[in-house]
Amino acid sequence: MTITIYHNPDCGTSRNTLAMIRQSGEEPEIIEYLKNPPSREKLGELIGQMGMTPRKLLRENGTPYAELDLGNPKWTDDQLIDFMLEHPILINRPIVVTPLGVVLARPSEAVFSILPNPDIGPFTKEDGDVVIDTQGRRVA
Repeated sequence: MTITIYHNPDCGTSRNTLAMIRQSGEEPEIIEYLKNPPSREKLGELIGQMGMTPRKLLRENGTPYAELDLGNPKWTDDQLIDFMLEHPILINRPIVVTPLGVVLARPSEAVFSILPNPDIGPFTKEDGDVVIDTQGRRVA
């Protein structure tokens, strides 16, 4: 089974999502999208598969979002995609693709909805937040 994660190793949410995928028994294809951004066609496809607009995929914190005035409604979807391709840090992450669907895993627990094996056992995020306790109950 092929699982792909568009990953930023500097992002805690992305690292937690990757750990959840691995704990589910899968080793995903990891695309560090800051080094290898998706093509225009692929980014458009991912946005469509997630059922969202390019604006919803924009990341604000730690990006040139404000200086580019991307909150301004004047920008078209195509223009927003252009900005994301020019500045990949604007692409919110992580995006996870499995045979069951595509999600923006924010929060990281969103990945459970498309994991072939979502019963990953006890899991605690790097910050200490318990997601699944030792009894197998989802806490978060």
